[in-house]
Amino acid sequence: MADLYGLIEKTVTQLGYELADLEVSNRGKLLRLFIDKPEGITIDDCVLVSNQLGNVLAVENDIDYDRLEVSSPGLDRALKKEADFIRFLESKATVKVRMPIEGRKNFLGVLKGVEDGDLLIDVEGLVFKIDLNNIDKARLAPEF
Repeated sequence: MADLYGLIEKTVTQLGYELADLEVSNRGKLLRLFIDKPEGITIDDCVLVSNQLGNVLAVENDIDYDRLEVSSPGLDRALKKEADFIRFLESKATVKVRMPIEGRKNFLGVLKGVEDGDLLIDVEGLVFKIDLNNIDKARLAPEF
């Protein structure tokens, strides 16, 4: 899986995009990836990455899959890496932790930064420090 992730990330990055997320499901037969770039993703971007990645995966004989899906991460994109939390400073997000913090496992607030491996999130005026390794899931929470 690490080899697959590395191969896909390298290909996507060489095309000028960021690999926002990768999902492998249906016993590895479905590869679903989410790409991003600062100005946003168009259908043409998805087609370009899909075609290029299809060619790369065809050359790699040991990667067996039936379907490849490429799309934008959406307005509620997953936040996975430290760089994601930094990029979306001052954005509203939901964060679910593995081990409770002050009796809470779910936080909805504004991202305030990352310090020494801890995410700072302002929840209604209270700033919580969450160890990045304790984060189970995090997503942007767009406001309409």
